[in-house]
Amino acid sequence: MYKLVKDPVCHMVVSEASFATQYEGIAYAFCSPQCKDRFLANPHLYIGLPGKKAVAQQGKVIIKQRCMILSAPPDSEQSELVKHALRAMMGVKDVCIEGTAIKLQYDLMQVTADQIAEKLALIGTELGDGWMEQLKLAFINYQEECEIGNLEVANKK
Repeated sequence: MYKLVKDPVCHMVVSEASFATQYEGIAYAFCSPQCKDRFLANPHLYIGLPGKKAVAQQGKVIIKQRCMILSAPPDSEQSELVKHALRAMMGVKDVCIEGTAIKLQYDLMQVTADQIAEKLALIGTELGDGWMEQLKLAFINYQEECEIGNLEVANKK
């Protein structure tokens, strides 16, 4: 029988065997591969150091609003598939599709634009492939990496 523990990313209660991993000799469990990936990318965003709480432990939420452009407007069936898939992701707060634009609101502490783009690709939805859209997404990914990296608790000596 497994005991229940709290996912450090989304704070859901999960079985200690659920998407389990170890970090610095301590066992952690997650509700989904998405939460596990977020944790492993920036562990000290979610767990602090002795005497220093991580920003997630302080309850920080970073709401982002983005507009991603699709390569073509989805039909109604594909539109519903996209909405359902994105809303199922931890941290996605709102999804609105208008023509080729997907307007999103999400918590950067739980999900990144890169993870959202990966989910869209996984369900067969292509983002705009023009150089401007690719550059925009690359800039957003870089900006989010920097923002999250700057929030991680550091062990300053």
